[in-house]
Amino acid sequence: MVAAPQPRVPGQYRIALVCLGNICRSPMADVVLSARVVEAGVDDRVTVVSAGTGDWHAGDPMDRRAAALLTAEGYDASRHRAQQVLATWLDEHDLVLAMDRDNLRDLRALGDAEADRVRLFRDFDPDEPGGEVPDPYYGGDAGFRTVLTMVERTSAAIVAAVVDALG
Repeated sequence: MVAAPQPRVPGQYRIALVCLGNICRSPMADVVLSARVVEAGVDDRVTVVSAGTGDWHAGDPMDRRAAALLTAEGYDASRHRAQQVLATWLDEHDLVLAMDRDNLRDLRALGDAEADRVRLFRDFDPDEPGGEVPDPYYGGDAGFRTVLTMVERTSAAIVAAVVDALG
């Protein structure tokens, strides 16, 4: 299991998930990871948010295909509204996870961040550590299903690592 960094504030953990526009990958990961946090009984100590590196979709709901798939799988995708990541997030969150290497590069360009706190989401993937979450936006429904599968298994591993870090 990949270790999560220690919380900045003892007993509390803040996770930010970042993709390009915050309407597909990172909101899917946000919804799934948040559900896993609740299932683990640590939702009073762990906060999950998501954002995009760009501002094109700020204020928009999740991509309809992503929302439809999440809803069909029993998740609540209704509350998401896209937002842009802020440089302050690098210091405010315990873990900032990028969906791909371009997003990771953009995050690191925002300012100095501790390397173990700004990483790829799939660094925690038990099947393919260090892989990227592909952007399904320009593809069909199968791409969203692939992303959901990656996000579900990786979210379980992230929760286990965060619970361990919290002690």
